[in-house]
Amino acid sequence: MINLKALQSLARKFKVLYVEDDMAVQTALTEYLKNFFADVTTAKDGVEGLERYKNGQFDIVITDLSMPRMDGIEMLQKIREINPQQALLITTAHSGSDYMSQAIKIGVDGYIIKPFDYEQLNYELYKVSEKLEVMQENEAYKKSLQRMVEQKTAELSAMIQFQHDNYEKTLLAMVKLIEERDTYTAGHSQRVAKYSKMIAQKMGLSQKECEKVYQAGILHDIGKIVTPDVVLLKPKKLNDLEYKLIQEHPQVGYRLLANIPMYAELADIVRDHHERCDGSGYPRGIKASEIDRLAKVMMIADCFDAMTTNRIYKGRKTPKEALEEIERLSGVQYDADAVKATLEVLKDVVVDKNINQLPHTDIEKERFAYFYKDSLTDLYNQSYLDVMLLQNSYDRKYAQLHLLRLKHFSRFNKESGWKEGDTVLVKIAKSLKGCFDLSMVFRIFGDDFAILDNGECNMKEIEQKINAILSNTIIKSDILNLTLDTQKSISVDDLEKL
Repeated sequence: MINLKALQSLARKFKVLYVEDDMAVQTALTEYLKNFFADVTTAKDGVEGLERYKNGQFDIVITDLSMPRMDGIEMLQKIREINPQQALLITTAHSGSDYMSQAIKIGVDGYIIKPFDYEQLNYELYKVSEKLEVMQENEAYKKSLQRMVEQKTAELSAMIQFQHDNYEKTLLAMVKLIEERDTYTAGHSQRVAKYSKMIAQKMGLSQKECEKVYQAGILHDIGKIVTPDVVLLKPKKLNDLEYKLIQEHPQVGYRLLANIPMYAELADIVRDHHERCDGSGYPRGIKASEIDRLAKVMMIADCFDAMTTNRIYKGRKTPKEALEEIERLSGVQYDADAVKATLEVLKDVVVDKNINQLPHTDIEKERFAYFYKDSLTDLYNQSYLDVMLLQNSYDRKYAQLHLLRLKHFSRFNKESGWKEGDTVLVKIAKSLKGCFDLSMVFRIFGDDFAILDNGECNMKEIEQKINAILSNTIIKSDILNLTLDTQKSISVDDLEKL
């Protein structure tokens, strides 16, 4: 069920064009839409709707399909010609009609069946509003990307002017830029550089080429300096739009390095290190014969390190498992000669099991907290709980998870006001934080809390303190104690079903 307050917060900045020939339906839905959207413009048929569209700017178009003068399909086709990216929703009483088939071909973002099921309506409105918000953020980022690249290029060029006689100092200065961005990326780059050189040496490449692939390994992710933290630190797998942002970093790195004479010879390696011999890679999707020779070495080193270190969204493989996967892809995604050398030189490599993407320094923790702290209670949010549950699935730091669930909270908010509800949540949060030092507390699902317990939690004492806070309210609480299975991981989605 969609949270109406969340929908209102998400949708209020968007403008809607609503086209419907049934005036009773139009009036009723328009009034409902005004609860969420800042501006709702109406039209009685496709002709009027198209004219309104041409004379205005709308984020979402909602239309009936069967209408006089010009039906919804014809109008949507003309709108698509004007703006191929326009967000479109349709309303219809006939989910299996030819109209629906044509609407799907046009590429509508969702459909709402008449008579309106408001739960489905809210879901479609939330879904399209969320998509628009992500698209707008990414568009803004795209517009600033070129400026950021130019700025970084200027910074790097200035640095070269001062340090062109000292390659090593300049190289370390560039590595420092990466470290300040993300210490995991820095450690990853150093390991990729080391593995790449080992593989190149085993292949019998010249000393110059071995040194070249090492230097490129240090800098291979330099393009990530323009990737937003919200993408780099996301606790789950990236969606399609975010993945496209990540896919830009080899090309960004190429542009940075190609314009600096002392790094120009590394640019092709950096650009091609995510390509694959079968053409399935990025950014250009080229095949083996077009991929830089040393990039074929680095791509294996890069993948080996990614597979053998803990990521926010995925646990590590053992070196043996990683090498088996690389061997399976020999001659397909990876160069066969490079794979053969990899299997020999990395079979005995020792990988630090503690390497992960979680924050280490105080600055990193603050930056991490910016994305994963709840602004009201200053507790961690449920996204960070997902991170920690996944992390716990392979480091087993926490043995229990306690869920503190509040009952009748929505009713309390309605009767006493949101401000009073927020006050209760803050009191509970402060009480929970004061109960222990090493365990972790999270606010989840709006009015519930979760505690990752490393063995120090006295749940009876906690229950007494919570009951004391709630004693003069209609709110009740219960605590669900879960043992974290050593064989099976659990996620926030699983908790919501309990």
